[in-house]
Amino acid sequence: MMNHILSIITFLPLVGVAAILTIARGSDSNARWIALFVTIAELVLSLVLWFNFDGSTAAFQFVESADWLGPGIGYRMGVDGISMLFVVLTAGLMPFCILASWESIDERVGEYMVAFLALETMMIGVFTSLDLILFYIFFEAGLIPMYLIIGVWGGKRRIYASYKFFLYTLLGSVLMLLAILYMYFQAGTTDIVTLLHFHFDPWAQRFLWLAFFASFAVKMPMWPVHTWLPDAHVEAPTAGSVILAGILLKMGGYGFLRFSIPMFASASEVFTPLVFVLSIVAIIYTSLVALAQEDIKKLIAYSSVAHMGFVTMGLFTLTQQGLDGGIFQMLSHGVVSGALFLCVGVIYDRMHTREITAYGGLVNRMPMYAACFMIFTLANVGLPGTGGFVGEFMTMLGAFLANTWVAIFAATGVILSAAYALYLYRRVVFGDLVKPALQTIQDLSKREVAILAPLVVITIAMGVYPKPVFDVTSASVANLITEHKAALAVEGARKLAQESVK
Repeated sequence: MMNHILSIITFLPLVGVAAILTIARGSDSNARWIALFVTIAELVLSLVLWFNFDGSTAAFQFVESADWLGPGIGYRMGVDGISMLFVVLTAGLMPFCILASWESIDERVGEYMVAFLALETMMIGVFTSLDLILFYIFFEAGLIPMYLIIGVWGGKRRIYASYKFFLYTLLGSVLMLLAILYMYFQAGTTDIVTLLHFHFDPWAQRFLWLAFFASFAVKMPMWPVHTWLPDAHVEAPTAGSVILAGILLKMGGYGFLRFSIPMFASASEVFTPLVFVLSIVAIIYTSLVALAQEDIKKLIAYSSVAHMGFVTMGLFTLTQQGLDGGIFQMLSHGVVSGALFLCVGVIYDRMHTREITAYGGLVNRMPMYAACFMIFTLANVGLPGTGGFVGEFMTMLGAFLANTWVAIFAATGVILSAAYALYLYRRVVFGDLVKPALQTIQDLSKREVAILAPLVVITIAMGVYPKPVFDVTSASVANLITEHKAALAVEGARKLAQESVK
């Protein structure tokens, strides 16, 4: 089983899709239970994968390889310390999404569950692919189920939001496809392991880097190509927002780690100042925009853009601390932002509004909800003892080692995040319970406690004991830095040789 565990984990949700389309056809209850069973099975398998993963080596593990489309293009799968935990994060969030949709989605339930299971296959496929063409197929195919989730089960402006989401992300990816074709004709293969050691021409690297950057920057999303995200979040159903913030945003950061930094070393050095500037603008500007929001979901969406600014800043410091911190920040943000959107979904299901002014004094009627919301809010701020602190601290430490001014400007983002997050919490949870509609609002149900309680535990555990994460990532990150320096040394030697000939 372990020889093919990645293929099993990747394609098991499609078995669930087939079951829903055949066994559960017309039965909403059966569709829900099949989806829940499949996602829990996925989570168990991903934990088995984690348990059997050897974190002491940077090599790809559980590798599968087979001929596929022709010379140099194969079906190749594998995970290393960089991709391993993203598989666990994806599998871990899906059961919560199914449970969160248990009562709120009552129309076309079967199709909804099919969309989510298909999306799970695409997302896990992105993190397990070791072939550029296979990666691109999974990367792009994931747009379709999310487009449907927003466009069919979203809010009033769902058509506009889904089109904007689709067009933004597709446009960037077209450039990436052209870059992949160029790489294939240059190297004769799309095998990622081979390409990691292939030296492209320094000038070609710059164009390749920009082509990949166009796709990954939109996916992150980085400023100024972030404007699709708030609209998509506001209109998406609760579970759609969880996956959008928890997983899809991380694909951009993963792309930087897997392709941009290791494959285009000299171009990454050239464009690092650009990334730093865009990251700082994202951290400060979107935090200020978040302060002005009146929609809870939109505020959290803008906070996600700011937190992804910390990630890109950390990754391009090219230090052990910055890279480890960037990966940890993506993982912790996946849990915390997903939990925050679930918290918004709880009160939206009761009140059918996300306007901050519609709430106030919830602690008087919903003490358990207030406690959970407080923990996730403080984690979003980066309070020590929560998962949010470790990632932010590590990325700023890496930034300080690379460029002191970058770290100083990034630190202002921590202050601003406290301002908008605590301002939101005070207006929604504290104060007098004066609005008539809130007088009879009910606290968390058993189902909602079952959703939020594990996320509270994970959030605190990641902050108190982050070692299991770093045990997985450190060796691969160290190898990435070593390979990056070696590639730069090769480029330097080649340049010296050319100058001596002249």
